[in-house]
Amino acid sequence: MNGSRIAGSALALALAGAGPAWPQSPEGSRERTIELAHQVTVAAAIDTLPKQLKGFYKDHRGEMPSLALEPEFPARGPERRFLVDRLLPFPFSDLPRSEAALQARYGEKAKGVGRLPWLVQETYDRLVDAMKAGDKQKILAESDVLGGLIVDLRSPLNLTDNYDGQKTGQHGLWVRIVEKLPQALGKNLKLSPDAANYLDDPKEYVFSIMLGSYVWLDNILYLEELAHRGKAGYGDPYFEDLARKLGPIVREQLLAKAAEDAGSYWYTAWTVAGRPELK
Repeated sequence: MNGSRIAGSALALALAGAGPAWPQSPEGSRERTIELAHQVTVAAAIDTLPKQLKGFYKDHRGEMPSLALEPEFPARGPERRFLVDRLLPFPFSDLPRSEAALQARYGEKAKGVGRLPWLVQETYDRLVDAMKAGDKQKILAESDVLGGLIVDLRSPLNLTDNYDGQKTGQHGLWVRIVEKLPQALGKNLKLSPDAANYLDDPKEYVFSIMLGSYVWLDNILYLEELAHRGKAGYGDPYFEDLARKLGPIVREQLLAKAAEDAGSYWYTAWTVAGRPELK
């Protein structure tokens, strides 16, 4: 697979192999990567919006951090995951709906599982406030962060104690699936999400996203193992096979739905804020 197959532009630089524990560099920060899944999802989310809101985001898309000429992404750490199956089995029907209740029930066991649902909720609240204030820069920044967090929530590996394949002999799985597979898909990563919807209960919707994402975990584990079967390493033949096997799931079931979700959160925040005129 040559460079044009991996990516069609500078946005798709080959990614460094920092695993899901997010090891720190000597300077104390994770090596910077281009998070292509974040970029394409945020860009596609703009097209899910109703006309009166879409114009604002289209006019200012280059001011969104992930879509800027020199893109920037939020710092990535273990808080941007939620290892829910460490606490209880799918379908997580008894999962507490607040972070305080989660900690009260599980105590020490809840430490280290991550904060992803609460990060989504907190970012949504900040977006509502920014919409009410008409703060263009903050609207764009919080919308972008929220889009990236929803991409995380739609990535099943961010929801399992087996996030790096360490329990199934698939070590290094997180970076191969979450970071490198989008690069391998290249032009086939084009998303076609459904239109954004108004969310009646945006905080509860976080948990609906989580369930819809987690159901794909076994498929991902199986298809990744199948793509590696008979191969000595993780070179071009592996990623070509992985893209064929997992590409439709990543594109249609995970990232397209993440774009719809992101647009729905933006649209809901704008509506809750009173549908201000944004320029």
